[in-house]
Amino acid sequence: MVQRRRRLLDVDTILDAALACVDETGRLTMAELAARLGTSASAVYKHLSGRGAIVEALRERVVVEGLWVPPLDGTDWAAQLAAWMRSYRDALARHPRLIPLLTETTMTGGPVLRGYDRVAALLRQAGVPAREVLLWISVLDSYALGAALDLAAPEAVWHDGDGALPALDEALRAAPGGPRRADEAFEIGLAALLTGLRHRLATRTGAGAGETMTA
Repeated sequence: MVQRRRRLLDVDTILDAALACVDETGRLTMAELAARLGTSASAVYKHLSGRGAIVEALRERVVVEGLWVPPLDGTDWAAQLAAWMRSYRDALARHPRLIPLLTETTMTGGPVLRGYDRVAALLRQAGVPAREVLLWISVLDSYALGAALDLAAPEAVWHDGDGALPALDEALRAAPGGPRRADEAFEIGLAALLTGLRHRLATRTGAGAGETMTA
């Protein structure tokens, strides 16, 4: 049986097993992956060079396949960024245990980097100075990652204080629960980010070339 599995081993089969490992345990080790596949780590290496390559392939599969890419068609840059952020967050939320692995691995996949290149171009078109483009991408990236984890959180994120925490108890009673809370929170935060970016760009434009832009 092991010999038969080795003959049928291919990249898609390896990635299916790797994603199952991550979804179930939050870990990805070559030993566990090989055991799940019924083969050896050396057999896996013939298809993918190592753990980092597998994580990058999972990034491409999970994120890129579900990601809406800004068309740079002249429509409102904020609307394009918002659509990108929503699709990014939703793609990540389908496999929340993969997120820590993605954040510890350098992005090398062509489709992934091309997507970020499109976002960088969109930010430049909006008027973001070159020095701040990667900073804003980091801000947006961090927000999408955190929002994806929030969407995958349990129904009750905060335990009520049984009367000992009156402000929090009131907030818990008033707020929607579960995915609806996560969705509304994401939209509030996204609007605040884009409003802040618009304000920063407007402040820079009004400040003049020789003045420092305020936060």
